[in-house]
Amino acid sequence: MSRTLAVGLVQHACGEARETNLHKDLNGIREAASRGARLVLLQELHTSRYFCQSEDTGQFDLAEPIPGPSTQTLGRVAAELGVVIVGSIFERRAPGLYHNTAVVLESDGSLAGRYRKMHIPDDPGYYEKFYFTPGDLGFTPIDTSVGRLGVLVCWDQWFPEAARLMALAGAELLLYPTAIGWDPADDAAEQERQREAWITVQRGHAVANGLPVVACNRTGAERDPSGHTSGARFWGSSFAAGPQGEFLAQAGEESEEVLVVEVDLARSESVRRIWPFLRDRRIDAYRDLGKRFRDE
Repeated sequence: MSRTLAVGLVQHACGEARETNLHKDLNGIREAASRGARLVLLQELHTSRYFCQSEDTGQFDLAEPIPGPSTQTLGRVAAELGVVIVGSIFERRAPGLYHNTAVVLESDGSLAGRYRKMHIPDDPGYYEKFYFTPGDLGFTPIDTSVGRLGVLVCWDQWFPEAARLMALAGAELLLYPTAIGWDPADDAAEQERQREAWITVQRGHAVANGLPVVACNRTGAERDPSGHTSGARFWGSSFAAGPQGEFLAQAGEESEEVLVVEVDLARSESVRRIWPFLRDRRIDAYRDLGKRFRDE
């Protein structure tokens, strides 16, 4: 038996104006819903430019509470269209305490849950540790009318532990809102290696856990406000993969696109029967995974 779910991905470039970015989000959600999507995934921090290219205390003014303006707007559209929406918010939890948070709006407009980004990068052009406190909600799927969603955020994509823990908690689908791109100073070969690594590791999460994976990335060039670097060119390439890592759909690198893809959630059962990785895990021998590094 199949249990198909139409999933929409809204990939776009972001500018300085919040309302313009939000307009693109809402138009994309409406288009996806008109094409049959019941779940729509937006990209990471989709109402603003990627402000983490530099350290600037003024950028904290972009943060908002949850519930707040963005969840209210997304909730209204979710209820109007009868779709589940996964959005991405710069969360102001308290003065001096901020998170990079994914929110899930149920099809009746209510807030079904949130996930606070657990892995926080601190690299040239991605100074997220300056802005975001690591998440404290763990790797807990969010139950919705369309299924149990394993929502993770961007840098979490590189960590098999995060995907595995979501799978062990019963996630039926892994979702990654993302903002990742190239340093324009890198040569073409290095840029392609990075993009392919990003795609490959997530397809690996699908295979290792027998779950569909959906990743929505931004596109377009964004300058570094500090002028210290050549900025970032986000590589788009949003995609969906099935539980054997097979591509179901993929967007271009530079285009603003709305993808709608049919995902069969029931295939995980048949795939896990032929590749029973969860059965064969040696949980008795994995205690060293709790260490930062295994010193001799």
